[in-house]
Amino acid sequence: MGTLDGKVALVTGAGQGVGQGIALALAAEGAALAVLGRTGDKLRATAELIRQRGADAEPFVCDVADTAAVPALVDGIADRFGGIDILVNNAYSGAFGPLLSLSGDDFRTGFEHGPFATFAFMTACHPHLKARGGGSIVNLVTSAMVRWDATNFGAYAAAKQAVRSLTRTAAVEWGPDGIRVNSVAPHALSPSLQWWIRKNPEEAEEFRRTIPLGYIGDCEADVGTAVAWLAGPQARYLTGATVPLDGGQANFG
Repeated sequence: MGTLDGKVALVTGAGQGVGQGIALALAAEGAALAVLGRTGDKLRATAELIRQRGADAEPFVCDVADTAAVPALVDGIADRFGGIDILVNNAYSGAFGPLLSLSGDDFRTGFEHGPFATFAFMTACHPHLKARGGGSIVNLVTSAMVRWDATNFGAYAAAKQAVRSLTRTAAVEWGPDGIRVNSVAPHALSPSLQWWIRKNPEEAEEFRRTIPLGYIGDCEADVGTAVAWLAGPQARYLTGATVPLDGGQANFG
């Protein structure tokens, strides 16, 4: 018996990396999964891994920035699974680099895939969560929001700071509906980070040394299991919070 038996979770960006780790951890606790992303093959692979663990799963190919399509997509997922109890907004695509190197379109992309997509999924899922007596939303943000030197991360941090603000507001407004809303700021060994480490081994080792616990987190064991806990009954009194999952590297104050 898992802590999420009978629950239905929707995870965006679930084809690989942190999103996949979160989906697997939720499934390990008994949740059924709707896994969303842009690449069908990756989503189907994630769904198969979930089924191998004995949980129900189905892939849904989408671009989260197409916010006009979100309400119908969410309604279809609720019809397929009989409802929605958990929403994890993980998908993100945006530009990095010094501010003067970015175009307006570069900056806009991060907001379309960040706060605009997050808002669309949150508001579309709200009636389904409320109909089930409440639920949990977990939005992914970043420790780049509080770095003393945000060089190259300015657009990313700005978009994620907006997501963090949405999280807090929804926690306050939707608490009476039984819906908890939290955010996590993870640092985990995703495929993109693995690529960067291979390309920049000395810089990567220097970066690792800044993590008090001494290692980069695992997508499922260190991030996914924490999200599953946040979504479960053990965290029933926690809402409106930002939880760092980075081995103690960032200081959120």
